Amino acid sequence: MKLSEIYAVADTVAPKRLSDEYCERYGAYDNSGVLVDCGEEIHGVLFSLDLSSAAIDRAIEENCKLIITHHPAIYGKIGNIGVGDTLGEKLVRCIRNGISVIAMHLNLDCAKGGVDECLKEGVCLATGSQEATDETVMHPLQTGGYGRAYTVKKISLAKLQKAMEKEFTTKRILCYGDMEKEISRVASCCGAGVDEETIAFAKAQGADVLISSDFKHHLLALALENGLAVMILQHYASENYGFEKYYEKIRRQLDIPCSYYTDSILL
Repeated sequence: MKLSEIYAVADTVAPKRLSDEYCERYGAYDNSGVLVDCGEEIHGVLFSLDLSSAAIDRAIEENCKLIITHHPAIYGKIGNIGVGDTLGEKLVRCIRNGISVIAMHLNLDCAKGGVDECLKEGVCLATGSQEATDETVMHPLQTGGYGRAYTVKKISLAKLQKAMEKEFTTKRILCYGDMEKEISRVASCCGAGVDEETIAFAKAQGADVLISSDFKHHLLALALENGLAVMILQHYASENYGFEKYYEKIRRQLDIPCSYYTDSILL
């Protein structure tokens, strides 16, 4: 298949226009889309949350000429590409081996059934809820959005932590607050989305707990002072969960082999 044909399928599930709309509406920055185009015919695709060295090794081993990531390998401005730094070396390896690279970032965070919504669904499964109710989206788009508050089946913070470890396949979940606190209203956002606005949203929505990743100290303290319990997943765990579900959707629509790589050390 051609790169353009595969990207058309990937974009159908998580359109880049969602990233563009989010950036314009909420003042964000992104670099989703085709980042490296080597022009090769593609007979296999590797999905990996990051363009890690190990993922590139796997792509070479499996003769995959395309890696689709969630996090953009090229995010900010690059002045030059060379083997003298880690990113440069990875990009050079991809190009030398004819491996193109696509990133599905904010568009996949915000898409219907995307990474942020999958985080909510994982929380629901961990609480034993059939589905979330009374959902409010913090940053809504024409379709989908980012950041959510919703009601789930009542559960203690301690039991929720254990259930989340199982559902998200990780042992690295930190909790702050009364572990016996009863949780029925949750605010969550995948990745590094917590800021003062997120905390204000969670409080206004009557959330008992705020679930996300990469909390800065002052934001953790602010959340606790506002009466919120805090559950911190590893960034990788909070997003790999939904990205693997995205892989399952795409691979069923492609007529070429697809595989998934997990950097287990980050879970």
